[in-house]
Parts: sequence; C-alpha cells; structure tokens
Amino acid sequence: MTDLAPLPPPAPPSGFGRLPLGRWFLIAGMLVALAFVVGTGMTIATIGDMRTAREAVVDVIDPAVLRTLEIATSLSAQESSIRTYGRTNEDQYLQDYKAGLGAEAAATAKLGALMARMPEGTAKADLARLVEASSAWRRDYAEVVIAKVPTLKTRTATTYAQVNNQRFTAVRAALSAQQQNLGRLHDKGSARIEAGWRTFYLVLILLAVVAVGAAVTFTLIVRYIVLRPISQLTQQVRAVALGDFDRTLQVERPAELAELSGRVDAMRGRIVREWRRAAEAQRQLSDQTAELRRSNAELEQFAYVASHDLQEPLRKVASFTQMLEQRYGDQLDDRAKQYVAFAVDGAKRMQLLINDLLDLSRVGRVGGEKAPTDMRKVLDTAVGNLSAQIEDTDATVTHDELPAVFGNRVLLTQLFQNLIGNALKFRSGEPPNVHISATERGDMWEFACADNGIGVDSKYADRIFLIFQRLHPRDVYPGTGIGLALCKKIVEFHGGKIWLEDSADGRPGTTFRWTLPAIPGELHG
Repeated sequence: MTDLAPLPPPAPPSGFGRLPLGRWFLIAGMLVALAFVVGTGMTIATIGDMRTAREAVVDVIDPAVLRTLEIATSLSAQESSIRTYGRTNEDQYLQDYKAGLGAEAAATAKLGALMARMPEGTAKADLARLVEASSAWRRDYAEVVIAKVPTLKTRTATTYAQVNNQRFTAVRAALSAQQQNLGRLHDKGSARIEAGWRTFYLVLILLAVVAVGAAVTFTLIVRYIVLRPISQLTQQVRAVALGDFDRTLQVERPAELAELSGRVDAMRGRIVREWRRAAEAQRQLSDQTAELRRSNAELEQFAYVASHDLQEPLRKVASFTQMLEQRYGDQLDDRAKQYVAFAVDGAKRMQLLINDLLDLSRVGRVGGEKAPTDMRKVLDTAVGNLSAQIEDTDATVTHDELPAVFGNRVLLTQLFQNLIGNALKFRSGEPPNVHISATERGDMWEFACADNGIGVDSKYADRIFLIFQRLHPRDVYPGTGIGLALCKKIVEFHGGKIWLEDSADGRPGTTFRWTLPAIPGELHG
C-alpha cells in the first residue's frame, strides 16, 4: 500500500475574512470605546467653556445690568425730586434728592467693582461717561437749583428747566449706551452658552447614535429578527422626542414589540391631544389676561379723569356761580336766582355722582388689603359718620353681638354706612329704627340690616343692586343710584353675596342680608 501525502494547507484568508468573530467584537468594541472617549472629552471641554461663559454672565454682566438699573432709577428719582423741590421749595424733596444721591453712589461703587472682571473694556469707558454726565447734571442744574431756591423760590424750576433738559438728556444717552453695551455682552455670553449646549447635545446625539449602532451590530450577530423592529421603533420614538408629535409608532414584528408600539402610540396620541388642548386653554387664558389688563388700564384712566379733569371744572362752576350770586345778587330777579341755584345744585350732584363712581371703581383695586376686622368697631365708625343724620331724623341704631370677619375695614365701614344711610333716607312717618344682627353659617357670617322704613317691593329685588337704578324720583329722595351697587361690589369683593329679604308676613320696612367670610382658623363647627 502506498502512503497518502497530507493535503496542503488551504491558503490563508485575506482581507477582513481572516478576522475571527471575537476580533470583530474587539474591533467594534474598540471603535465604540474610542467614540465614547472622544465624546466624553468634547463634553468635558464644552461644559468647561459653558461654565466660564455662565460665570461671566451670571456673576459679572447680570449684576452689572442690575447696578446700572439701580443707577438709572436713582438718577430719575434725583431729577424728579430736585425739579419738584425747585417748583415747591419743600424740604422733603431735597431729602429725597439726597437719598437718591446716596443710592446712586452705592450702585456706582458696586458697578465699578465689577468692571475689572468684564470680558471687554468698553463697559468701563461707558461707566466713566455716565459718571461724568451725571456729575455735570448735578453741577449745572441740581446744585444750582439748591443754591437758588432761597432767592428765586418757586420760580427756580422754570428758570433752569432748559439746563435740566440738556444735562439730563446727556445722562440718559450715557445710560442708554451703557445698557446697550451690557446687553450686547449679555447676548454674546448667552450665545456662547447656547453654542455650548448645541455642541453638548450634538455630542450626546452622536454618542447615542454610536450606542445604537453598536447595539444593532452586536444584536445582528445574535438575533437579526429582533434588530430591525427595535431599530424602527427607536427611530420613531426619537422623531417624536425631537418634535414630530404626529409620527406614528408602529412595528410589525415580533408580537411583543407590535403590541408595545401600539400601546405607546396610543399614549402618544393621548398626550398630544392633551397637550394641544392645554396649549389652546393657555392661549385663551393669555387673551383673557391681556383683555383684563386693557380693561384695568381703561378703568384707571377713567378714575384719573374723574378725579381730576372732571371734578375741577365742576368745582369752578359751583364756585363762580355762587360768587356771581353773592356779588350781583341784588341785581338778579327771582328767576335768575333760581337758575343760579339750579346750576349750583347740578354741579354738586355731578360731583357726588363722580365720587360715588370713583368709590365703585376703586373697590378691590385701591387699598383692598384684607385682615381680621372687628365688625363692632366698624359699625361704630359708620354710625359716627352718620351721627348728624341720625340726630336730625331722631333715629335709633341697635345691634346684636357682632363677630370679627376677614375683610377690609374701610370698605366694610362704607357698606354699613350705605345701608344705614338708606334706612334713614327711605324712612316712613315714624322715627327710623335700624337693627344690625349676625348669624354664623359654616365658614361664613350672615349679617342683616333691618329697618322700619317705606320698604321695597320684592319684584325690584334684583333691580335695586344695578348701578343708576332708582325706584323714586330724585326730587323726592335724593341720591345717585350707586349706593346699593357699591354695597354689592364690596360684598362680592369679600367673597360673599347680598340680597333683599322677601318679607312674607307683610312686616313693614326693609331687610338686607349679606355674607362675609369668617377669620381663617377661628371657624366654629
């Protein structure tokens, strides 16, 4: 038998084919590790750069902006105070000017301490220009006004008004330049931080892509059938996370992932619908808030006009008409004197109407702070204010034990005063008898004001609380028709309600009832 020669060994594989499976894992693992090391290094560098930019913005630029705002505020206060001092010569405004001067010096010192840490040197020059401009304004205007007040008196302000305009315009220009420069530095630092965040997110995304790629590569070797559905689902979720909320989440296999994707997509749909509903509600709320601000602004403008522009002409009409009667009364016949009386009475009634409208508009806006309030003391104050009317009408005002409530003392005094005043005005033939009582109703107190007057028909129970609604002619019972509307607004401001009690037994007189909140923590069972 002939011995067989061994087969020659096969040619060694070349290229990537020679790499064993373990080597593939090793190469892939090394690439992944390298990517993570590079990404980590970039992340650390980016975070360090962002920290430096943030420290510059937060610790230097933003405090400098705040100090600049304090300087602007103190300069405006100084200008207003010294200008008013020159016009009125009252020492209070001179003290206000000095206080503003101190505030400016303190803010300038703090701002100067920050200049050495500024990323650019232009801010220091801006501060120097501002200090120079403010010093020039004080030297040429403020100090001159202070020195000239003893001689020029109230003419000082108008005498040096032009100098004030010129010098303070320079101050404003310096302030504006400094604020613009600080704003530019702030924007530059913010842009640097934003760029760092973009780089940080990009690195994170790249690392995530590398991780996903590695997972896909390793999973392909083990179980290909699971890789593709997982990859599809991961891409869909990422798209939703990046803002594509209408993207459908769905994979066809395996069954577990199909069910999971369906359930997640159902949750996504619900979240998107709820988010859009909340966004629409927020938009409507923003519109309502804007409308409320506009309405409040109009109301404040009305209050200003009513308290100044309307009342002053009325006072002049009444005053000069009375002077006309006093000076030329002996030259006027009875008809002319009657006309004069009509004019004076009309002006005074218009003033009363304006004051009542002002009271109505101020409820809840001016001096509306609430605190524990003793209603016994409130009633005593209201009765004291009406003492002359009570004495003239021979009225009697009695009350039960009254509690303390959580409310505004001034508004509640006005409430009692209006209700008792109505009882005195709409009295019957007998002397007025007014009785105030209170009953506990859970976390509220129910008050009642009962009188023996002419009464109110129950069919007018809602109408009487409307503004300008009157049940009697003005020549019979004077008034503006605002009193009960004001009472209703005061009670509702406190969270209560007011109503007219329907007298079923035919008892004469009127009874008003209203509720007010008890003091928190002192509620009874």
